[in-house]
Amino acid sequence: MASVNYKSAGVDIEAGNEAVRRIKKAVETTFSPQVLTGIGSFGAMFDLKPIMQHYRHPVLVQSIDGVGTKMMVAKMMQKFDTIGMDLVSATTNDIIVLGATPLTLLDYIANDKLNPDIIEQIINGMVKACRENHISLVGGETAEMPGTYLPGEHDLVGIITGVVEKDAAILGTDIEVGDAVVAFPSSGLHTNGYSLARKLFFEVGGYTVDSTLPALGKLSVGEALLMPHINYTRPVLQLLAKQIPIKGMAHITGGGLLENIPRILPAHCAVEIRKKACPSLPVFEVLRDLGRLQDEEMYRTFNMGVGLVMIIASADLAAMKAEAKTMPDFPLYEIGQVVKGERTVRLI
Repeated sequence: MASVNYKSAGVDIEAGNEAVRRIKKAVETTFSPQVLTGIGSFGAMFDLKPIMQHYRHPVLVQSIDGVGTKMMVAKMMQKFDTIGMDLVSATTNDIIVLGATPLTLLDYIANDKLNPDIIEQIINGMVKACRENHISLVGGETAEMPGTYLPGEHDLVGIITGVVEKDAAILGTDIEVGDAVVAFPSSGLHTNGYSLARKLFFEVGGYTVDSTLPALGKLSVGEALLMPHINYTRPVLQLLAKQIPIKGMAHITGGGLLENIPRILPAHCAVEIRKKACPSLPVFEVLRDLGRLQDEEMYRTFNMGVGLVMIIASADLAAMKAEAKTMPDFPLYEIGQVVKGERTVRLI
């Protein structure tokens, strides 16, 4: 009887070592001077003292998120170079809406069988997004678990850590009736609604990732679904640096506009959103037609072209719009207002 070892059980340590060798230098390009340990350490060490001395009462802000079943589309396309960017944006946007400056990201990649080529693509995407937003990719975990994951499956999760001055945290407590609701647009589905989107495109519509539809223009179905999640760190931090008094922010993730905006509303406040205020993207109209979906379902499942919502006093709106004009890559739209109600969103 042949001897049994870890590799014969489905775990290839050498493949793991090869993946680490490929990504090590790229990951190190994201390091700030505060990073004290690199890949291979049992834990990530980050020197807080140089940063915290700029705060009177620093508060760490953390969030964990993944890319969900968007990974299944990447697998169908055999294209993994943007999925890591999605992870960085999904996690980062969750903490910047609290006013935090992101510092570090830890990642977790799990699969049934480790493929160094795929790991390299994923990490290179993460590196690109981290460098663009001054985030240190301080390390993570790559797990090969045959039997836990089906053949070809991957899971991708990240933990973001940032810091905010306690008195400057944006919690929505000052929101009041009459405030304006503004938004940065999305680039597509971002990382939400993919279970429904895949069912509609590939089961109901019978399309493949290579299918082309007139409504999608030059994009194939797969390309439209893999459009990278926008990272709003730079425009939000610029607005805050210019002391634009943002009262509340919501990252439009799973649950869409109808579920995410109420998370920041105080009692006796609701929001009215004008459905045509932010340009709709073709992919959403295709999904609507395929599923014969009503507005309620669309706005609860998808972001409908809105990536990040901000609430500001109407008197401060002109100053925000003026500052936004200096950021042409991030157009700003006024999409609604705060009205009397109980933490709900009404579509008008």
